[in-house]
Amino acid sequence: MKKAILSLLVLATCSMLCAQQVAPFKAGDRVAFVGNSITDGGHYHSYIWLYYMTRFPSEQMWMANCGIGGDTAEDIIRRFDGDIASKNPSVITLTFGMNDTGYWEYNGDDARNFANRKVDEARKNFLEIEKKLKKLNNTRVVMIGTSPYDQTSTFNDNIYRKKNDAMQRVVAIQDSAAKANNWEFLDFNAPMCEVNARMQEEDPTFTVCGNDRVHPDNDGHMLMAYLFLKGQGLAGKPVADFCINARQKKAEKADNCTIENISNSKNVLSFDYLSEALPYPLDTISHGWGFSRAQAGVLKMVPDFNEEMNSEKLTIKGLKGNYRLLIDDILIDTLSSNDLERGVNLAEYRHTPQYQQACAVMSLNEERWDIERRIRDFTWLQYGFFLKEHNITDYTTEEAARIYREGATKNGWVESRKDIYNRMIHPEVMQLLEQEQDLIVRTIYSINTPVTRHFRLEKIK
Repeated sequence: MKKAILSLLVLATCSMLCAQQVAPFKAGDRVAFVGNSITDGGHYHSYIWLYYMTRFPSEQMWMANCGIGGDTAEDIIRRFDGDIASKNPSVITLTFGMNDTGYWEYNGDDARNFANRKVDEARKNFLEIEKKLKKLNNTRVVMIGTSPYDQTSTFNDNIYRKKNDAMQRVVAIQDSAAKANNWEFLDFNAPMCEVNARMQEEDPTFTVCGNDRVHPDNDGHMLMAYLFLKGQGLAGKPVADFCINARQKKAEKADNCTIENISNSKNVLSFDYLSEALPYPLDTISHGWGFSRAQAGVLKMVPDFNEEMNSEKLTIKGLKGNYRLLIDDILIDTLSSNDLERGVNLAEYRHTPQYQQACAVMSLNEERWDIERRIRDFTWLQYGFFLKEHNITDYTTEEAARIYREGATKNGWVESRKDIYNRMIHPEVMQLLEQEQDLIVRTIYSINTPVTRHFRLEKIK
């Protein structure tokens, strides 16, 4: 009975997400993803951009990590003008609530009143952000309900009980503000809790929220990207979907692609295929400090991911027997005529030339992310240390350097950024890193254009 109820909840959540909640991004958009450490150290925004890089290769856009570790809504107010609005975004997404709601106090004697105070405080600070958002011209605003604090997994006993209940109240504040201001809203919290509940039915120690119950690993960030892209109405949009009638030597279907030069003779069917998109590559290596799980792990949580978001379907009618499929003379698989008639998702083969082309895009995007993360570490020093703790806006003076040295002796987090501070205090270094990012993005948009691939199906005698 319990499993049946969970299944119904998952279906209801999926049904809700099938409807577009957030308009898709368009060419020329500048998107700022604003948040705390989950945004700062995470990948969901980078995975979203990777989707657009591969699915809409000609629609160039820009996306930025505008998260800072430890931030509350109050901290976001402090840096809003200098770190967010100054980037001239055409779209701002905003998530907060993890740090706003507190932590260990939920296991104390006054947890209920503490939660009420923290939610009221978050509301008060958010109203100041709301004022700033309303003053922006020609900027779309997307409220994102924060990813959850996992208060259900049994992997250890260190649980701040009912913390996520308070966070969901903050999400409700965002939802109400979105309705009142005609902004867009998308929730990570409830759907991720549903995934947790479903996975914990089989493994009570599972968590999508990382080993601290707060920070999702790469697979969790891919789940967040999936939820966002699905909320943009992009589920079911194929990389390509094409069907060839071998006997009639014609393409009966060519969705998001072009099929030409079909030939069928001497037990060999061949044709040229040009897609308008690349398959979405899922990294099998973990990236980021403290992360141990790979982006591709999302397939365990969303088994239908490739069918929904990454379908490059090849269908061949009119063949008999077994065939070797080659793309650009690379052997992909041996398939029966029945397999081919049912349809094959080429995006599930990592060694196709088009998937490898997408992997090059992914690797460059990962390099871009790594540079951006270094810049965000310095941004944390600017706003999370100098401005927040010492009201210093000019961090290049000798006085600022003295305060940094003193801070590094007392705070390990500050000390760990010593190398970042010593380098990036020089504007020439920051300028070079920004130029490096721009070069990577230009390179991505120069290599992500799909090219014509030659297919051969050779009958096995």
